[in-house]
Amino acid sequence: MGQKVNGQMEVGKAIMPAGISFGREVCGNLNEAEAREWLVTNGIGGYASGTVAGLLTRRYHGLLVAALEPPLGRTLMLAKLDDTVLYGDRFYPLHTNRWLDSTVGPHGYRHIERFSLEGTIPTWRYACADALLEKRVWMQPGANTTYVYYQLLRATQPLTLTVKAMVNYRDYHSSTRGSGWRMTILPTERGVNISAFPDAVPLRLMSDRAEVAPFHDWYYGYDLAVERSRGLDNHDDHLHAATFQTTLQPGETLTLIASTEQRSELEGEAALKIRRNYEQKLLGLWKSNRPVDAKETPAFVNRLVLAADQFIVNRPSFDEPGGKTIIAGYPWFGDWGRDTMISLPGLTLATGRPGIARSILRTFARYVDQGMLPNRFPDEGEVPEYNTVDATLWYFEAVRAYYGFTEDDDLVQELFPVLADIIDWHCRGTRYNIHLDSADGLLYAGEAGVQLTWMDAKVGDWVVTPRIGKPVEVNALWYNALRTMAKLARRVGKPHQEYEAIADRAQARFARFWNSDLGYCYDVLDGPEGDDASLRPNQIFAVSLPESPLNPAQQRGVVDVCAQTLLTSHGLRSLAPDDPQYQGRYGGDQRQRDGAYHQGTVWGWLLGPFVLAHLRVYGNPAQARAFLEPMENHLYAHGVGSLSEIFDGDPPITPNGCIAQAWTVAEVLRAWLATEHS
Repeated sequence: MGQKVNGQMEVGKAIMPAGISFGREVCGNLNEAEAREWLVTNGIGGYASGTVAGLLTRRYHGLLVAALEPPLGRTLMLAKLDDTVLYGDRFYPLHTNRWLDSTVGPHGYRHIERFSLEGTIPTWRYACADALLEKRVWMQPGANTTYVYYQLLRATQPLTLTVKAMVNYRDYHSSTRGSGWRMTILPTERGVNISAFPDAVPLRLMSDRAEVAPFHDWYYGYDLAVERSRGLDNHDDHLHAATFQTTLQPGETLTLIASTEQRSELEGEAALKIRRNYEQKLLGLWKSNRPVDAKETPAFVNRLVLAADQFIVNRPSFDEPGGKTIIAGYPWFGDWGRDTMISLPGLTLATGRPGIARSILRTFARYVDQGMLPNRFPDEGEVPEYNTVDATLWYFEAVRAYYGFTEDDDLVQELFPVLADIIDWHCRGTRYNIHLDSADGLLYAGEAGVQLTWMDAKVGDWVVTPRIGKPVEVNALWYNALRTMAKLARRVGKPHQEYEAIADRAQARFARFWNSDLGYCYDVLDGPEGDDASLRPNQIFAVSLPESPLNPAQQRGVVDVCAQTLLTSHGLRSLAPDDPQYQGRYGGDQRQRDGAYHQGTVWGWLLGPFVLAHLRVYGNPAQARAFLEPMENHLYAHGVGSLSEIFDGDPPITPNGCIAQAWTVAEVLRAWLATEHS
């Protein structure tokens, strides 16, 4: 298996982070076990996810959520496996269900002796008298295929394992009412083939050794507690489509496979080796990118490297068949332009994978329209949405970071016309009244009814934080984009003077943002109701970005006010607690949740820019890095092994939103590296 070295597991030539592990103190407590969720992914947009307890709490949970139109078209196909052990003369249910009448049964979580993450592979150990049965779940890289692998580690007599496969076929955002729905279930040599309806993609359920019997029994009324708390439909039905059964002797294994692919590796040990080798390769790339004299990497940072890979997926196109993109967060987000560009440096460059960064930059360049990057690729349909002012400016920062890492002149030559066109459109004006104000050289954006900045919550016609005018972070990004453009122009032998001139003017007029009475920056200038002095974290980017338009005293003022008012253990609050609009708890139905989303809710990704800004102002790497330490403990909560999207603004800063968020992982990883290299 390997040997532990400095708290990490050495496997072959790679160093695997020591597994996150919980014993009965968590696994046997339903409240604790269902609050911790696991995630595995396949690199094409598909995933599997559930709770440590094995209980479904979200409509997004399932053992195979296939990306039928990579990276989207996500469809729940295998919801869960209800597994039961017969050992001696006693039955041990290993699965757990909660029903609409709030009853829980059976209570399989009580038999979990340990849950752990082996790399990214969730692993359970069930104790049934003196028998110890282990179960692992992983996905095949590049395929809509999930493996569930059982091994009888210890027993004094044979153990019979029975597994019921509960299937579905629905969009992962929806729920199912199964009454009257008849699927076609056909037996095969190794399992069954399931067709939900004539044009549906078939699901293949297979086993390497078990006897299989087809069934067609709907189970009605699964209760989804988290969806109820979010004000959404909390009722789901699943179809019992097949039962697998085998008897295991000590040391023997059983492999179950759920797949939409025509061919899958039936040998579980071989498939597991492929998955382990894939993760070892990721850590090898990370290690090879480290300086020769670098200190030993903490186990939690290595774990973030593995977490980073879960967001990188294929987005093939006709002219870029190897195209890549970034999933913003699991379990419900797709690929968003803004999130992709913010996350790119941390997920790809920091982890030693510049080729993926290059592919992403080329892929998104093909979607630039009227000088704008798409904000979101819809789950259905072909037309991207362009309602963003900052995604395009973050693209410049991603290009700058990529070029600084690679000095890839060929890509700069290729992208330069696109970048020049973007600057030109912004100067003369594009969608949503985005334009350069000739009066002061600052960028204006916004019109009624749209949300263009990252503070983008909207419920119906209600834009919670419209921020129409000249947002502070947008103009900090604009200034940096101009400086980047001037440097790239020099590199490729193009005129650079105009970009320098526009940048100089933006820098000079950025002084308008400084509120000398309050000692920090206005959040928005020239809005419909004047200048907005709300204390928000957006000003931190005027310090954290490579080129700061603020003087040193102002930079320190921004860092200090954010530290004293907005900083929490897991990120920055989106609004100061003493603001009348502040909301310290995130929850309720969609209107309540979105109303709090940017009105006090803590955002984990902002911890990265804060650390970079603090490092710039105070020049103390050890002190700056200390702000990241609470994220190590957070790896044991919410989305186990990853970092959450958001947290409550009020203590105890409870995690919420997506269980795994790309830009949170990316920015914590990038900031950690910055403190190491300073």
